[in-house]
Amino acid sequence: MGASGGMRAFLAGEHGRRIVGALAVLAGVTVCATAGFMLIEGWSLLDAFYMAVITMTSVGFGEVHPLTPAGKIFTVAVILGGVAIVAMFLSYGSQVVFAGQFERFMGRRRMEKEIARLRDHYIICGYGRMGRVISREFAKKPVPFVVVENSPEVFREIDPGMLCIAGNAEEDSVLAAAGIERARGLVTVVSSDADNVYITLTAAGLRPDLYIVARAGDEAAERKLLRAGASKVVCPYAIGGTGIANAILRPAVVDFIELVTRREHLELQMEEVLIAPGSALAGRTVLETGLRQRYGAIVVAVKQGDERMRFNPAPEDRLAAGDRLIVLGAGDMLDAIGKLAAG
Repeated sequence: MGASGGMRAFLAGEHGRRIVGALAVLAGVTVCATAGFMLIEGWSLLDAFYMAVITMTSVGFGEVHPLTPAGKIFTVAVILGGVAIVAMFLSYGSQVVFAGQFERFMGRRRMEKEIARLRDHYIICGYGRMGRVISREFAKKPVPFVVVENSPEVFREIDPGMLCIAGNAEEDSVLAAAGIERARGLVTVVSSDADNVYITLTAAGLRPDLYIVARAGDEAAERKLLRAGASKVVCPYAIGGTGIANAILRPAVVDFIELVTRREHLELQMEEVLIAPGSALAGRTVLETGLRQRYGAIVVAVKQGDERMRFNPAPEDRLAAGDRLIVLGAGDMLDAIGKLAAG
C-alpha cells in the first residue's frame, strides 16, 4: 500500500475520524475567535488571528493591544473554549501514537506466540522474487512456514497474515526465533550466494539433521553450499534454461509436467507420499496396495531411504516404512493416499 493509500485508510478509521473532527472544531473556533477580536476590538486580521492563537494555546505572550471590557470577557470565553479544544486535539493525537505503538507491539507478540506453537514447519530465508513464489506455493498446499527477511523495505511488503520475522538469517538468534529446533526444513533464497552460504552454515550448525535447500547462482556456489551443509542446491538459471529448451524441443512433455505439478489442476496431480511406520502400505507389494485399482493412481517411482529412485516399480516390488512414493492421480485421491500412508 502506498503513502496516499495508507493515509486514506487512516482517515477512514476511528482514530482518523476523531483527528479530522478535532481539527475541524479547532479551525472553527480559531476563525470565530479571530472574527470576534476584529469586530469587538477593531483589530486587523493578522493581529486578531495572532491574539486568537496565543489565547487558545495559553502561551502567555500578553495582549497585542489593550483590551476593552467586552474584549476581556470575549478573551475569557476564548480561553475556556479554545484550551479545551486544543487539549482534546492533543489527547486524540497522543492516543493515535500510543495506539499505533501498542498495536504494533501486540502484533509482534501475537506473531511470536504463533511461531512458538509451530511444529514441523519450514523457514524461508529471503522474500525476494523466489521467496514470494515459494511462500505462495507453501500457502496453497498448505504447509506451515515462517519468512525471515532482513530488508525493512521488503519486510513491509509481506502479507500481514503471513508469519514473518525481521532479521538477518545468518544470526543464530534469528533462526532460533523462527523455530529452527522444531522445523522440518529450511529454504535460503536470498540474492547473494555468499549470504546463502553463511545462512546454510548457521542453520547446519544449529541443526545438523535439518533438510536445507539453497539457491545458487553458479556451479562454484553450488559446491560451496553443499560443503556448507545444504541437502539440495537449486540453480534457477540452469533450471530456467533447461525449461526453455524443453519448451522448444519437448512442448508436450513440458505441458504435462506443468499440469501435474500445479495444485489448481485437481483432475491430475503428482504428489510425494511418505510411508509411515504402521501404515497399511508398509510391507505390501505395489500390487497388494491396490493404489491403481482403488484410487486410480499410478506409482511413478519409489525412493527407499538414501538409495537411488526406482522408476516404474514392478507390481511385486515390496514397500516399506520410510519409502517415498511418487504417485500420479486425481487430487482428492492423492489426499486419501496420503492419509493411508500416514497410518
